[in-house]
This record gives sequence, C-alpha cells and structure tokens, in this order.
Amino acid sequence: MTPLQFTFSTAFMLGLAGLAFHRTHLLSALLCLEGMMLSLFLALSLWTLELNSTSFSASPVLLLAFSACEASAGLALLVATARTHGSDQLQSLNLLQC
Repeated sequence: MTPLQFTFSTAFMLGLAGLAFHRTHLLSALLCLEGMMLSLFLALSLWTLELNSTSFSASPVLLLAFSACEASAGLALLVATARTHGSDQLQSLNLLQC
C-alpha cells in the first residue's frame, strides 16, 4: 500500500469512526459524511489519473454530484429538525413520534 493510499484510507476510516462514535449533533454527522465523500473523491480522482484511462474519467464527477445532492438533503433535514425540535441533537429525535 502506497503512502497516498494509506492517507486516503485513513481519512475515510477517521470519518467513519467519527460518524460511529460522535453522534451528538446532526451537523457533526453530516461533516463526517462529507469528509468520507471527500476522501473517496480524491482517491477516485487519483486512481483515474494513475490508470490513464478515459473510461473512468466520469466517475469522480458523478461521485461529486451525488455528494452535493447528499449534502443538500442533509442540510434540508438539519433545518427541518432544528425548526421542529429546536436543536440538532440526535438524542432529541425519536422515530416513534413521527
């Protein structure tokens, strides 16, 4: 494993660990998801540059588009929960009350 691959996999694992262990606020969960998507985007971009293949060149752009859609949906949910519940803490959310 090259040091660059190790860096991207470590960044992804740190985002995953932050998502799993620090679930107090919805905003921190969204930031961890964005960090994971950023590391995936950079790794996929460098992978397509290393392969020198034009068939994989659209993959990072598609991943970036899906990441932008995920971020907009997450921010919309953040605003909706902040308006209805008064805060973005995940402990105040309950699926049984919906």
